[in-house]
Amino acid sequence: MEALRANRLRAALTMLGVVIGSACIVLVVTVALTGRKYVAAQIEAVGSNIVYASLEHSSTTQNITLADQISLSDLDAVRHSIPEIVQAAGTNDVQMTVVADGKAWPVGLVGVTPGFQEIRNLLIQRGSYFDDGDFSTVSKVCLLSEHLAQTAFPGENPVGQSIHVGELTFSVIGVFAERVGTFGQSEIRTDSVLVPFALVKYYTGDEFIVTLYAQADRPENVPLATQTVAQILRSRHRPSTEYDIENLSSILDTARRISMAMTIVLLLVALLALLISGIGIMNIMLVSVTERTREIGIRKAIGARRSEILYQFLLEAILISGTGAAIGVGIAIVIPFFIETLVQFLPVPGGLTIPISWLSVVSAFVVSCATGVLFGYLPAKTAAQLQPVESLRYE
Repeated sequence: MEALRANRLRAALTMLGVVIGSACIVLVVTVALTGRKYVAAQIEAVGSNIVYASLEHSSTTQNITLADQISLSDLDAVRHSIPEIVQAAGTNDVQMTVVADGKAWPVGLVGVTPGFQEIRNLLIQRGSYFDDGDFSTVSKVCLLSEHLAQTAFPGENPVGQSIHVGELTFSVIGVFAERVGTFGQSEIRTDSVLVPFALVKYYTGDEFIVTLYAQADRPENVPLATQTVAQILRSRHRPSTEYDIENLSSILDTARRISMAMTIVLLLVALLALLISGIGIMNIMLVSVTERTREIGIRKAIGARRSEILYQFLLEAILISGTGAAIGVGIAIVIPFFIETLVQFLPVPGGLTIPISWLSVVSAFVVSCATGVLFGYLPAKTAAQLQPVESLRYE
């Protein structure tokens, strides 16, 4: 300790590399866990454990008939014949025009079956969602997307008012929004009108489902449910008909793989910082051995053993790396708490929680201390092997 106090600045600068390296290890794992948790929360906000299917339209697809479309009976078959499915719903959307206040806006008219709200978990901002009576009696009621409600009824409450969609007039019973924006990748657009499914037949003349949604009871059953939905659709239609059956788990798996790759790269950077700090420890300790050659000679002359000299310099290296690791880990723990407090005052969609992996904290401390032992051993061994007579004569 006295030797380290005598060269405070040198010890502090040597320690700095360990501080950076150990803090990087903890922060890299924290960032990876935060990103993974945030992405998972965003995907689950779209709808948890979802399987979705649609008729595939491609340049190679030919002679698609009405019989190839997904029907309401297909929806019932999926809902009742797959034990892992707890809810199923379907949608059909067409492009229409809304007339309000003497102006016309292009909108997406989305017909939905019962169960759509439970699967997609839409946020009802005003009014209410469809009830069973709206579906059974085919009421001319609708829900407007948030942007459309503000556009068609600026400064007013749209609930209870009428809106003209194409040739029909609907009564607005609610305003909705997606909990997480899908940026037009689902049937819901910026300007959308939700209506009971049967009303779409008035515009299209057909009663088929464009997108079928099925919700599995548990995340681990999503792959099995995806496979079973595909089997049911193919068994109920022509063998040549192709359906696109996907689930959100594949997106989540992709996000996890990307997160893992980035974590590995950043961990390699952190380990490189520790390697550089270890080389710094070794260089400084070698300089310290040279400067204290006479001290070592005196200690050996009065009976100090090689092991005691070895342990003395090894302990100094451990103190430098251990103290640096403790400071670095402390900084890495404080930063997430600071950011979490700051995020509360920022408009972060979906919220943000920053988990700290205590395994990474322990690992960073152990690895940093091991770096001190590894790179401090050579200087310590060099000091222990000095000859007492040569050390006493050293100037």
